[in-house]
Amino acid sequence: MRICIIGAGAIGGMLGGRLALAGETVTFIEKNPAHAYAMRTQGLRIEADGDAVVAKDFAITDDLAAPGPQDLVVIAVKAHQIPALVPDIRQLFGPKTIVMTVQNGVPWWYFFKHGGPHDGRRIAAVDPSGAIDEAIERERIVGCIVYPAGEVTAPGVIHVVEGNRFSVGELDGSHSERVEALAAMLVRSGFKSYVLDDIRGEIWLKLWGNLSFNPISALTRATLAGLCRNPYTRELAAQMMGEAQQIGEKLGITFRHTIEKRIAGAEGVGEHKTSMLQDVEAGRSLEIEALVGAVVELGRLTETPTPHIDSVYAAVKGLEETLSQRAAVAVTA
Repeated sequence: MRICIIGAGAIGGMLGGRLALAGETVTFIEKNPAHAYAMRTQGLRIEADGDAVVAKDFAITDDLAAPGPQDLVVIAVKAHQIPALVPDIRQLFGPKTIVMTVQNGVPWWYFFKHGGPHDGRRIAAVDPSGAIDEAIERERIVGCIVYPAGEVTAPGVIHVVEGNRFSVGELDGSHSERVEALAAMLVRSGFKSYVLDDIRGEIWLKLWGNLSFNPISALTRATLAGLCRNPYTRELAAQMMGEAQQIGEKLGITFRHTIEKRIAGAEGVGEHKTSMLQDVEAGRSLEIEALVGAVVELGRLTETPTPHIDSVYAAVKGLEETLSQRAAVAVTA
């Protein structure tokens, strides 16, 4: 299978590297020059569970137009980076190209093929202009829920903190031939993968943590274990998750875990920095809208009060502006 991985960060790199090691034809699109150079000259080192493998049999470019039509395109950049792909991403598409999304948070396609009263509605927080929806046909999309946690610790090196599961699902819940083939390919590449009957239920289970842990950690600089052990930040996370649960249930979601179990699971990950905290420390833009802003939007849509989510959203948007101003000053200094 010809596979293009857009973004060779912790998740995209882990996924594409293991697919390449399993014999798939992989091309990475990577804009970070140092990371791309290390991958091109030394390979991509993936560290997990005290072991390491190095993938070398792949192509890498910074040009979306270079690879040509693919069988599978994996969008592995963060949600707020997807609009920048719109002008060129269609050059990767052939008649049957599948687009698999691996972003955290609420995707722009959440209500596509939903079947409920909001069927077809676009999540404006993630795709405000509709440009993503216009560029990527809805029929191409397969969702993927990413469970591993990891980080790029050096150019060409990805450290997997924990997790190995990439479950996939059609937006309408069907077990299509293509989604079964994707899951089988992921399993052959060493991952755990299941075809989900209800991908939106899994989105909310993951979102519970991303919605709360990511912005709280960015604001406090606490690791997962740290914010879960602190009674104040633990209670704040629980309050945010409770508000999100009310929204999800109004949208037909059944939560199969309790809030306390979800928090305990995060605490068990240990002294891991969330992706948003990693972005703060690296001076990168923050993935706020898909994780928090979209939930605020869904709260308004379902007429659900979200005072704790609203407050954290306002604070983290303020943090984003402060970081942006500091970066601008540093450039002109």
